[in-house]
Amino acid sequence: MAAPKKGRRQSGQGRPGRSLVLILIAMVALTGGMFLSGHTTPRLGIDLAGGTSITLGAKSEPGKPNAVNKTNMDTAVGIIERRVNGLGVSEAEVQTQGDRNIIVNIPKGTNQKQAREQVGTTAQLYFRPVMTVAAGAPTPDPSASPSESPKATDKDGKGDKGDAADKDGKDTASSPGPTESPKGRAVTDALKADPTPSPKGSDKPEGSDAPSPTPSADAATKELQEKFTALDCTKQSSRTKATEGIKPSEPMAACGKNSAGQWEKYVLGPAEVEGKDVKDAKAVLDPERGIWIVTMDFSKKGSKDFAATTGKLMKQSEPQNQFAIVLDGEVVSAPRVTSQLSSNAEISGSFTQESAKDLANMLSYGALPLTFHEDSVTTVTAALGGEQLRAGLIAGAIGLALVVIYLVAYYRGLAFIALLSLVASGILTYTIMTLLGPAIGFALNLPAVCGAIVAIGITADSFIVYFERIRDEIREGRTLRPAVERAWPRARRTILVSDFVSFLAAAVLYVVTVGKVQGFAFTLGLTTLLDVVVVFLFTKPLMTIMARKKFFASGHKWSGIDPSRLGAKPPLRRTRRTPGPAGSDPKEA
Repeated sequence: MAAPKKGRRQSGQGRPGRSLVLILIAMVALTGGMFLSGHTTPRLGIDLAGGTSITLGAKSEPGKPNAVNKTNMDTAVGIIERRVNGLGVSEAEVQTQGDRNIIVNIPKGTNQKQAREQVGTTAQLYFRPVMTVAAGAPTPDPSASPSESPKATDKDGKGDKGDAADKDGKDTASSPGPTESPKGRAVTDALKADPTPSPKGSDKPEGSDAPSPTPSADAATKELQEKFTALDCTKQSSRTKATEGIKPSEPMAACGKNSAGQWEKYVLGPAEVEGKDVKDAKAVLDPERGIWIVTMDFSKKGSKDFAATTGKLMKQSEPQNQFAIVLDGEVVSAPRVTSQLSSNAEISGSFTQESAKDLANMLSYGALPLTFHEDSVTTVTAALGGEQLRAGLIAGAIGLALVVIYLVAYYRGLAFIALLSLVASGILTYTIMTLLGPAIGFALNLPAVCGAIVAIGITADSFIVYFERIRDEIREGRTLRPAVERAWPRARRTILVSDFVSFLAAAVLYVVTVGKVQGFAFTLGLTTLLDVVVVFLFTKPLMTIMARKKFFASGHKWSGIDPSRLGAKPPLRRTRRTPGPAGSDPKEA
């Protein structure tokens, strides 16, 4: 008869080396990835690295007194946060303060000027047809008298001597130099025409002139012309005054910078497409032409409106074949239209990678439900945060030293296993935090440091639970190797329940809070998960291997599991009963 097979040994007892090799490979891979990525330290938040804090105040638009409400403020926070994150800013904080303010904290280490421009540009986004373009800052006309300003028209809407344009319809007053934009048509003609350009030869009887404007339209045209004439784009106050109170359905005068960084002023028609109709925009390097372009995807309504607008603009001559992308009353781009476009379009020009990404970011996240103005801009230094960080690290070091002293004094040899486990946990935590910086924009702030310090206690608690279960088994009279394996299932349940409660608390805290508290919750949740990984793949296999060593197996007095010091009971032995005579009472026997 074949002998019964021996029971299969538990995987944890039979092959602990596999688990140790697995976690060691993970640590080496994470450390190597950290050095290869060029990021060897975690990104720091604004309280540790310093940065800029911007306060934005919401203001009601004409005719919309109740626009500043919680729903619109929350929507604005989400859009501004996505816009800032689109710049690759690490740990930018965007949150409401009171009923009308939004606080934006941008940490150091990013392009502060670029980020501030993106955050401060908070008004709605519109696509408007270009009617006229001229130099942003008026310059003396060489053909005029010294007292004349180089205006294209006079106040009554007529050009000098009744004609401000030359025979080919181009404006004679244009910005000089090689960086000048296409010359605009005569201001008077553009303003008195239908604000939305229509295809040549359509809707007008042959030989007829443009319809004469009504008195109210003539007054509006005169007012806009005066704004355009007086507009000095080099002055912020002039740019703001020109765009105040303008509705999307009205033509406007606005300013913008060309590719050379020079100011230009525009007369723009009513808005044809709203920014909210842009679903997505991306900066892409065109491999064939070797230039940066911006691609746009429109919604169904936006596609229809954009197709109608570009279909009319493509038939016009410069500059009326351009459409202006107007954000916060400023022209951020005015590309020419060469064909009818619909759901997908691209904008090409003298873009750098940075300017293309800026424009794509504005197109993607530019449409806000409210108008904002900068109330204050404050530079935050890292001096106070640095002092608090040093104090926190000192407190953490003292706490860790006390934990080590306690482990060595109470668990003796077992403290060696606990310390190695803490080192493994520290390596995993540090490398993962460092890699999460460039990966998802995670940045270490003071609450996150506190979360990491709290995690030391959570990890040490798991070791203590396991060690105490082993000691309980030894007190029952079992030798070390069986005690290690029998203690593990009981300790494992306790550790999993404890870590689950900690992780659940961290998850709830992360969801219901904002700002820096989320850093504490994220770090606490991450280190709790790593505690499970370390205990299962490092501490338990290492304990199994150490149990085979003579120092621990023999119960050395410095091993921490000396049976005599633990008050172990002698092994339990069963005694056989001698059966008495047949029919006799066992009690009598």
